[in-house]
Amino acid sequence: MSTLRYELIYATNNRTLTLMDTNIYNDIHKQFEFRKQTVLADIILTNDEKTYAIRLLTKDYDRNKVRNNSGTKRICENCKQECLATLYCEYCVRNYLKEDFSNWTSGNDDIDNLIQKCQIESLMPNNIVEWIPYSNLENIKYLTKGGFSEIYTANWIGGRYYEWDSEKKQLKRFGNFKVILKKLENVESANQSWFEEVCIIVFYIL
Repeated sequence: MSTLRYELIYATNNRTLTLMDTNIYNDIHKQFEFRKQTVLADIILTNDEKTYAIRLLTKDYDRNKVRNNSGTKRICENCKQECLATLYCEYCVRNYLKEDFSNWTSGNDDIDNLIQKCQIESLMPNNIVEWIPYSNLENIKYLTKGGFSEIYTANWIGGRYYEWDSEKKQLKRFGNFKVILKKLENVESANQSWFEEVCIIVFYIL
């Protein structure tokens, strides 16, 4: 594969939004098709860049189909359920996460339940809420104080999930990843205000 010009790819995908008349392309399916055809008609991108650009569009399209429960379903080759996503199966992703519940804990049942609820409602592989063990963090540095906790930066060893591997039937990780941390004192007695703040953040992510 040739070297990809990522800035140009992202600019092209953004341009498809600018060119799209939402009065005509008034649902997620029409909008995806318009954006895909616009990328294919582009005279600047290489074929490899077009393939990558369309894959990015498809990821967003998959998320929107699952979120809206709308679109043509297919039979997953792994779990045999009817799924909406094309680059992955939302049921396989959720089942994979569910099977791992017993392998981690925050030490607080309410926090565990919140994370588990988010995981079994996950829309796509690269937007999954999970608990990061302290041992998986390095280069932790204090940044500031905000809300109900102190804020730090750190490197997440292994990084977040980003893609579903249908052959190995598992989620793949991105690799080392810079993250923002919020330190909660006395996690075992987290109050309602803290949970409300977390729920707002989680809603934004999903």
